[in-house]
Amino acid sequence: MPSNRRHFLKQLGGLAAGFGAASTGLSFITASNDIQTNANALGNNDAAAPLFFTISLAQWSLHRKLFAKEMDNLDFPAVSKNTYGISVVEYVNTFFKDKAKDEKYLAKLLNRCKDNGVKNHLIMCDGEGDLGDLDVTKRTQAVENHYKWVDAAKFLGCTSIRVNAYGAGGSEEVQKSAIDGLSKLGEYAAKTGINVIVENHGSFTSNGEWLAKVMKTVNRKNVGTLPDFGNFCIKREDGQLWGTKCIEEYDRYKGVAEMMPYAKGVSAKTHDFDEQGNCIETDYERMLKVVRAAGFKGYVGIEYEGDKLSEEEGIKKTKALLERVGASIK
Repeated sequence: MPSNRRHFLKQLGGLAAGFGAASTGLSFITASNDIQTNANALGNNDAAAPLFFTISLAQWSLHRKLFAKEMDNLDFPAVSKNTYGISVVEYVNTFFKDKAKDEKYLAKLLNRCKDNGVKNHLIMCDGEGDLGDLDVTKRTQAVENHYKWVDAAKFLGCTSIRVNAYGAGGSEEVQKSAIDGLSKLGEYAAKTGINVIVENHGSFTSNGEWLAKVMKTVNRKNVGTLPDFGNFCIKREDGQLWGTKCIEEYDRYKGVAEMMPYAKGVSAKTHDFDEQGNCIETDYERMLKVVRAAGFKGYVGIEYEGDKLSEEEGIKKTKALLERVGASIK
């Protein structure tokens, strides 16, 4: 997920936690909670050749427009479908952070999806506390802060919420705390059929081996990973999560391979492209072969995060790259 999102969100505190499960009475909520099914049943790619995955669009790809108020969260489904031909979307809670328990707003958003033939996949959750906090009181609060997003995801027909497994301390200490936090949140989410998935998103979470051990120990069917093709910096100058120079990076291909057995979605990160339309920082043929080898047939979400191209150009180039390379991998 976005390499600079933490910078935007560091002032966001935990919002009021826990409310009763949201109403699911709307008859058109029919989304499956198991994305490891045939990709053809999940949505449509406007590609010339069939892919082994289904393309979705991560809302962070449009974060500049959203922060500038040039686009509203309610517009996202229509923009995804009508501008990019993508019918599966991934939200970021930052852009409707005060609406998690607002059923009227969520119903309006769901109607926008229905009107445009768009399916909701997940909500990326930031600013709700650290699920790997060593302080049990703060960790419990972080778990409970996510309840409302689990309920909102259920209301919207999503399969998952993406969370962070941060914590300040040693590797083993944070790992133990993250296992506890994810286990408790996973238990709550299981009641609604929602997955809790962790992205490689900085610090220990960008160490594929570390995160795979967390998943193996949690050992819950609805707790998994969201491998991101980028975000493998495990140590930055001044100990920051984002914004400063990376001084230690985990091998991205090894990391994705380690996370894929637990993957319930994949994030296709791009920044820059060469003249042939290839991603400069990631070998997409090599990476998609890693994804394919794991037997994955779910959603691969476009997350363009570059600044040399416009958001629109970057999204379209990433989509074209996924379609071209994805169609060549059997």
